[in-house]
Amino acid sequence: MFLTRTEYDRGVNTFSPEGRLFQVEYAIEAIKLGSTAIGLKTKEGVVLAVEKRITSPLLEPSSVEKIMEIDDHIGCAMSGLIADARTLVEHARVETQNHRFSYGEPMTVESTTQALCDLALRFGEGDEESMSRPFGVSLLIAGHDEHGPSLYYTDPSGTFWQCNAKAIGSGSEGADSSLQEQYNKELTLQEAETIALSILKQVMEEKVTPNNVDIAKVAPTYHLYTPSEAWFQSGASPSSSSPSSYTFPIIKETEEQGTWKRN
Repeated sequence: MFLTRTEYDRGVNTFSPEGRLFQVEYAIEAIKLGSTAIGLKTKEGVVLAVEKRITSPLLEPSSVEKIMEIDDHIGCAMSGLIADARTLVEHARVETQNHRFSYGEPMTVESTTQALCDLALRFGEGDEESMSRPFGVSLLIAGHDEHGPSLYYTDPSGTFWQCNAKAIGSGSEGADSSLQEQYNKELTLQEAETIALSILKQVMEEKVTPNNVDIAKVAPTYHLYTPSEAWFQSGASPSSSSPSSYTFPIIKETEEQGTWKRN
Protein backbone atom coordinates (compact mmCIF):
# COMPACT_ATOMS: atom_id res chain seq x y z
CA MET A 1 0.00 0.00 0.00
CA PHE A 2 2.89 2.35 0.75
CA LEU A 3 4.30 1.86 -2.74
CA THR A 4 0.88 2.40 -4.27
CA ARG A 5 0.40 5.64 -2.36
CA THR A 6 3.78 7.08 -3.34
CA GLU A 7 3.13 6.15 -6.94
CA TYR A 8 -0.16 8.01 -7.14
CA ASP A 9 0.19 10.91 -4.70
CA ARG A 10 2.39 13.15 -6.86
CA GLY A 11 -0.07 14.18 -9.55
CA VAL A 12 -2.94 16.33 -8.33
CA ASN A 13 -5.23 14.98 -11.06
CA THR A 14 -4.17 11.33 -10.86
CA PHE A 15 -6.59 8.90 -9.23
CA SER A 16 -5.26 5.89 -7.35
CA PRO A 17 -6.68 2.43 -8.17
CA GLU A 18 -8.94 2.89 -5.13
CA GLY A 19 -10.39 6.06 -6.68
CA ARG A 20 -8.64 8.52 -4.36
CA LEU A 21 -6.91 11.84 -5.01
CA PHE A 22 -4.20 11.84 -2.38
CA GLN A 23 -3.15 15.47 -2.88
CA VAL A 24 -6.71 16.60 -2.14
CA GLU A 25 -6.80 14.37 0.92
CA TYR A 26 -3.51 15.86 2.14
CA ALA A 27 -4.94 19.37 1.71
CA ILE A 28 -8.01 18.40 3.75
CA GLU A 29 -5.73 17.01 6.47
CA ALA A 30 -3.82 20.31 6.52
CA ILE A 31 -7.03 22.06 7.59
CA LYS A 32 -7.03 20.03 10.79
CA LEU A 33 -3.81 21.81 11.79
CA GLY A 34 -5.32 25.27 11.34
CA SER A 35 -6.93 27.56 13.87
CA THR A 36 -10.50 26.84 14.91
CA ALA A 37 -13.33 28.76 13.24
CA ILE A 38 -17.02 28.58 14.14
CA GLY A 39 -20.13 29.77 12.30
CA LEU A 40 -23.75 29.85 13.48
CA LYS A 41 -26.85 30.87 11.53
CA THR A 42 -29.82 32.51 13.23
CA LYS A 43 -33.03 34.11 11.98
CA GLU A 44 -31.43 37.54 12.44
CA GLY A 45 -28.12 36.81 10.72
CA VAL A 46 -24.92 34.77 10.86
CA VAL A 47 -22.10 34.87 13.42
CA LEU A 48 -18.46 33.97 12.70
CA ALA A 49 -15.81 33.52 15.39
CA VAL A 50 -12.19 32.49 14.80
CA GLU A 51 -9.13 31.77 16.90
CA LYS A 52 -6.10 33.94 16.04
CA ARG A 53 -2.79 32.28 16.87
CA ILE A 54 -0.35 34.95 17.99
CA THR A 55 2.92 33.02 17.80
CA SER A 56 5.18 35.82 19.04
CA PRO A 57 4.78 38.83 21.36
CA LEU A 58 6.46 40.83 18.59
CA LEU A 59 3.62 40.07 16.19
CA GLU A 60 0.99 42.77 15.66
CA PRO A 61 -2.38 41.05 16.34
CA SER A 62 -4.31 43.28 13.94
CA SER A 63 -2.16 42.00 11.05
CA VAL A 64 -3.52 38.46 11.48
CA GLU A 65 -6.74 38.38 9.45
CA LYS A 66 -8.91 35.31 9.94
CA ILE A 67 -12.24 36.88 8.93
CA MET A 68 -12.53 38.82 5.67
CA GLU A 69 -15.24 40.76 3.88
CA ILE A 70 -16.20 39.60 0.38
CA ASP A 71 -19.07 42.03 -0.23
CA ASP A 72 -21.11 44.24 2.05
CA HIS A 73 -23.51 41.31 2.63
CA ILE A 74 -20.98 38.44 2.67
CA GLY A 75 -18.03 37.59 4.90
CA CYS A 76 -15.91 34.49 5.43
CA ALA A 77 -13.84 32.85 8.16
CA MET A 78 -10.92 30.62 7.32
CA SER A 79 -8.78 27.80 8.63
CA GLY A 80 -5.59 26.67 6.90
CA LEU A 81 -3.15 28.62 4.74
CA ILE A 82 -4.00 32.32 4.91
CA ALA A 83 -2.28 33.07 1.59
CA ASP A 84 -4.53 30.54 -0.16
CA ALA A 85 -7.57 32.06 1.52
CA ARG A 86 -6.63 35.53 0.31
CA THR A 87 -6.43 34.26 -3.28
CA LEU A 88 -9.91 32.77 -3.02
CA VAL A 89 -11.35 35.84 -1.31
CA GLU A 90 -9.89 38.17 -3.95
CA HIS A 91 -11.48 36.03 -6.67
CA ALA A 92 -14.83 36.11 -4.88
CA ARG A 93 -14.61 39.90 -4.48
CA VAL A 94 -14.05 40.36 -8.21
CA GLU A 95 -16.97 38.05 -9.02
CA THR A 96 -19.38 39.87 -6.69
CA GLN A 97 -18.39 43.29 -8.01
CA ASN A 98 -18.69 42.15 -11.64
CA HIS A 99 -22.14 40.78 -10.89
CA ARG A 100 -23.22 44.00 -9.19
CA PHE A 101 -21.90 46.08 -12.12
CA SER A 102 -23.50 43.85 -14.77
CA TYR A 103 -26.90 43.23 -13.19
CA GLY A 104 -27.33 46.08 -10.72
CA GLU A 105 -27.96 43.74 -7.81
CA PRO A 106 -25.88 41.92 -5.19
CA MET A 107 -24.74 38.39 -5.92
CA THR A 108 -26.45 35.68 -3.88
CA VAL A 109 -24.44 33.89 -1.21
CA GLU A 110 -24.80 30.52 -2.95
CA SER A 111 -23.62 31.90 -6.30
CA THR A 112 -20.64 33.55 -4.61
CA THR A 113 -19.74 30.26 -2.92
CA GLN A 114 -20.09 28.42 -6.23
CA ALA A 115 -17.78 30.90 -7.98
CA LEU A 116 -15.22 30.51 -5.21
CA CYS A 117 -15.35 26.71 -5.38
CA ASP A 118 -15.00 26.81 -9.17
CA LEU A 119 -11.57 28.39 -8.65
CA ALA A 120 -10.69 25.80 -6.02
CA LEU A 121 -11.31 23.07 -8.62
CA ARG A 122 -8.84 24.48 -11.15
CA PHE A 123 -5.70 23.00 -9.59
CA GLY A 124 -3.46 21.17 -12.04
CA GLU A 125 -4.99 22.79 -15.14
CA GLY A 126 -2.57 23.46 -17.98
CA ASP A 127 0.95 24.54 -17.16
CA GLU A 128 0.10 27.23 -14.60
CA GLU A 129 2.46 26.76 -11.69
CA SER A 130 0.29 28.99 -9.50
CA MET A 131 -2.46 26.37 -9.57
CA SER A 132 -0.28 23.27 -9.33
CA ARG A 133 -1.83 22.08 -6.05
CA PRO A 134 -5.17 22.23 -4.21
CA PHE A 135 -5.81 25.20 -1.93
CA GLY A 136 -4.93 24.26 1.65
CA VAL A 137 -7.80 26.14 3.25
CA SER A 138 -11.42 25.67 4.29
CA LEU A 139 -13.87 28.55 4.50
CA LEU A 140 -17.05 29.35 6.38
CA ILE A 141 -18.99 31.76 4.16
CA ALA A 142 -21.68 33.81 5.90
CA GLY A 143 -24.12 36.02 4.07
CA HIS A 144 -27.55 37.60 3.93
CA ASP A 145 -29.46 37.92 0.65
CA GLU A 146 -33.01 37.75 -0.71
CA HIS A 147 -33.31 34.23 0.72
CA GLY A 148 -32.33 35.37 4.21
CA PRO A 149 -29.24 34.46 6.27
CA SER A 150 -27.11 31.55 5.08
CA LEU A 151 -23.90 29.77 6.06
CA TYR A 152 -21.78 27.65 3.71
CA TYR A 153 -18.76 25.45 4.33
CA THR A 154 -16.14 24.74 1.64
CA ASP A 155 -13.19 22.35 1.57
CA PRO A 156 -10.09 21.98 -0.67
CA SER A 157 -11.90 19.58 -3.02
CA GLY A 158 -14.14 22.43 -4.20
CA THR A 159 -17.19 20.92 -2.49
CA PHE A 160 -19.55 23.12 -0.49
CA TRP A 161 -22.45 22.51 1.87
CA GLN A 162 -25.06 24.75 3.46
CA CYS A 163 -25.07 24.50 7.26
CA ASN A 164 -26.92 25.83 10.27
CA ALA A 165 -23.74 25.67 12.34
CA LYS A 166 -20.23 24.43 11.58
CA ALA A 167 -16.72 24.34 13.02
CA ILE A 168 -13.47 23.88 11.10
CA GLY A 169 -9.82 23.67 12.11
CA SER A 170 -7.85 21.85 14.78
CA GLY A 171 -10.62 22.02 17.38
CA SER A 172 -13.45 21.21 14.99
CA GLU A 173 -14.26 17.77 16.40
CA GLY A 174 -14.92 19.02 19.92
CA ALA A 175 -16.51 22.24 18.68
CA ASP A 176 -18.92 20.37 16.39
CA SER A 177 -19.99 18.16 19.29
CA SER A 178 -20.71 21.24 21.41
CA LEU A 179 -22.61 22.87 18.55
CA GLN A 180 -24.83 19.82 18.20
CA GLU A 181 -25.69 20.06 21.89
CA GLN A 182 -26.21 23.83 22.10
CA TYR A 183 -27.49 24.96 18.70
CA ASN A 184 -31.15 25.49 17.90
CA LYS A 185 -32.82 27.49 15.14
CA GLU A 186 -34.51 29.86 17.60
CA LEU A 187 -31.24 31.36 18.85
CA THR A 188 -30.90 35.13 18.80
CA LEU A 189 -27.84 36.74 17.28
CA GLN A 190 -26.45 37.64 20.70
CA GLU A 191 -26.99 34.10 21.98
CA ALA A 192 -25.14 32.76 18.94
CA GLU A 193 -22.24 35.11 19.66
CA THR A 194 -22.13 33.88 23.24
CA ILE A 195 -22.17 30.21 22.20
CA ALA A 196 -19.45 30.73 19.58
CA LEU A 197 -17.13 32.41 22.07
CA SER A 198 -17.79 29.88 24.83
CA ILE A 199 -17.01 26.97 22.48
CA LEU A 200 -13.82 28.69 21.30
CA LYS A 201 -12.83 29.01 24.95
CA GLN A 202 -13.26 25.25 25.36
CA VAL A 203 -11.10 24.25 22.40
CA MET A 204 -8.39 26.93 22.38
CA GLU A 205 -5.05 26.18 24.01
CA GLU A 206 -4.53 29.83 24.95
CA LYS A 207 -6.66 31.97 27.23
CA VAL A 208 -9.25 33.94 25.26
CA THR A 209 -8.35 37.63 24.96
CA PRO A 210 -9.55 40.48 22.72
CA ASN A 211 -6.39 40.05 20.62
CA ASN A 212 -6.56 36.32 19.86
CA VAL A 213 -10.19 36.02 18.75
CA ASP A 214 -11.96 37.61 15.79
CA ILE A 215 -15.75 37.79 15.70
CA ALA A 216 -18.02 39.14 12.97
CA LYS A 217 -21.68 39.14 12.03
CA VAL A 218 -23.69 39.48 8.82
CA ALA A 219 -27.07 40.87 9.85
CA PRO A 220 -27.86 41.86 7.14
CA THR A 221 -24.58 43.69 6.36
CA TYR A 222 -21.09 42.50 7.24
CA HIS A 223 -19.47 43.87 10.37
CA LEU A 224 -16.19 42.79 11.97
CA TYR A 225 -16.07 43.65 15.66
CA THR A 226 -13.09 45.60 16.91
CA PRO A 227 -11.63 44.35 20.21
CA SER A 228 -13.33 47.17 22.09
CA GLU A 229 -16.70 46.48 20.42
CA ALA A 230 -16.50 42.76 20.98
CA TRP A 231 -15.55 42.82 24.62
CA PHE A 232 -16.88 46.01 26.12
CA GLN A 233 -20.02 48.07 25.87
CA SER A 234 -19.70 51.53 24.40
CA GLY A 235 -17.97 53.84 26.85
CA ALA A 236 -16.37 51.10 28.95
CA SER A 237 -12.60 50.96 29.26
CA PRO A 238 -10.54 47.76 29.05
CA SER A 239 -9.57 48.23 32.68
CA SER A 240 -13.19 48.11 33.82
CA SER A 241 -13.83 45.24 36.22
CA SER A 242 -17.61 45.44 36.08
CA PRO A 243 -19.12 42.24 34.58
CA SER A 244 -21.95 44.34 33.12
CA SER A 245 -19.45 46.13 30.89
CA TYR A 246 -18.92 42.97 28.84
CA THR A 247 -20.84 42.67 25.61
CA PHE A 248 -20.50 38.87 25.82
CA PRO A 249 -20.69 38.02 29.56
CA ILE A 250 -20.09 34.29 28.93
CA ILE A 251 -16.35 34.96 28.84
CA LYS A 252 -16.41 36.48 32.32
CA GLU A 253 -18.67 33.70 33.58
CA THR A 254 -16.50 30.89 32.27
CA GLU A 255 -13.38 32.45 33.76
CA GLU A 256 -15.07 32.44 37.17
CA GLN A 257 -16.20 28.83 36.79
CA GLY A 258 -12.68 27.55 36.21
CA THR A 259 -10.67 26.01 33.41
CA TRP A 260 -12.56 24.35 30.59
CA LYS A 261 -11.67 20.95 29.25
CA ARG A 262 -9.24 21.15 26.33
CA ASN A 263 -10.01 19.17 23.17
